[in-house]
Amino acid sequence: MEVSDLKVSFGGLSMSNPVMTASGTFGFGLEFAPYGDLSRLGGIVAKGISMKPREGNPMPRIAETPCGMLNAIGIQNPGVEAFVKQALPALKRQDVAVVANLYACDAEEFGELAGILSTEDGVAALEVNVSCPNVKEGGAAFGQDPAQIAKVTEAVKKRAGGKPVMLKLSPNVADIATCARAAVEGGADILSLINTLIGMGVDIRNRRPRLANVVGGLSGPAIKPVALRCVHQVCQAVDVPVIGIGGIASAEDALEFIMVGAHAVQVGTANFLRPDFAFTLAEDMAQLLTELCVERLEDFRGSLQLPL
Repeated sequence: MEVSDLKVSFGGLSMSNPVMTASGTFGFGLEFAPYGDLSRLGGIVAKGISMKPREGNPMPRIAETPCGMLNAIGIQNPGVEAFVKQALPALKRQDVAVVANLYACDAEEFGELAGILSTEDGVAALEVNVSCPNVKEGGAAFGQDPAQIAKVTEAVKKRAGGKPVMLKLSPNVADIATCARAAVEGGADILSLINTLIGMGVDIRNRRPRLANVVGGLSGPAIKPVALRCVHQVCQAVDVPVIGIGGIASAEDALEFIMVGAHAVQVGTANFLRPDFAFTLAEDMAQLLTELCVERLEDFRGSLQLPL
């Protein structure tokens, strides 16, 4: 017995397999072309895009931690105009779904960004970053306030032009299910979670923070248990499709997210350790499903058996 098909379709987004790359870990996708065939991915979530170019945070912006890393890049990007004119034309020639990740400082600006990208046929969906923990203006506050989450979602949905709208949720909240419900009430078609946890590192020898921003986003295998818990809770709380993110470093990790209810997964920190990792993950998942005597991915999704 073999798994015959890994195609997934949910929330208006269709992909050849459930493996996506997480925003901020894969550039605009083309940077990783030397390491594998981009068409082997289900989707590429481009690095965060803002209305105007951003220089990001000062150096140092990345620090290694046990089983993970801290980052405080600060949404460095060339701006939406450069993305549309320079990166997107080349991405459109790739046989892979391209998701644009949006960052802004207020709901109106989020809507304006969505309006620009809604006219681009090379963009398959819009992922809305309301939960970046390492920028000083806006990001974290949006993701921690259900009312703001709903407001931003509604603003993007109104300007999305029919493109699926995906809200990326923060784990740095008291109740992630409440935030998920707010996003759905605002019109989100898909939810992606989790974004990074807030963390910091210090150097005892020079008595300084390891990040110039002092705090940053913690990612990698260390956060997977938190991510799984959040995905499970959100899948129980809302009916829209969920994409699982957080510490995926193997096919087993990916299938854990599928088993608790996710429709797809995003790979992030593993791309830094192994730039070719995401390219083979779908095949590894298919092989593991075969070993588990599961013919269809959909039969495995949400199959977690809870104690009575």
